[in-house]
Order: sequence, then structure tokens, then C-alpha cells
Amino acid sequence: MAKRGNRVQVILECTEHKNSGKPGTSRYITTKNKRNTPDRIELKKYNPILRKMTVHKEIK
Repeated sequence: MAKRGNRVQVILECTEHKNSGKPGTSRYITTKNKRNTPDRIELKKYNPILRKMTVHKEIK
């Protein structure tokens, strides 16, 4: 039987891409520990469409 942990998968979406008007989206999937970080996370990730590092926020 597998352990039920506190780690959950979350989707990170670029915040600058929506305002740029370019088609497509930049999303990343990662995991986080819900006990240690109950808030939504923000990470700087590379956006290949804008070709620069941007802030990606957790969605849903």
C-alpha cells in the first residue's frame, strides 16, 4: 500500500504572457508540500515564447 503524502502536483502559469498578446501559454508542472506551503507559490521560470525569465504563479 502506498503512503498518502502531503505532496501534490501544481500547475504554474506565466503572468506576463497574458498581457503580451502573443498566442499560446507557458505552463510548468511541479510538486509542493501542502503542509509547508499552504499558499500559492510563485517561481521564476523560463518562458520559451517570450524568451526570458518570468514569474509563474500557481493556478487552480
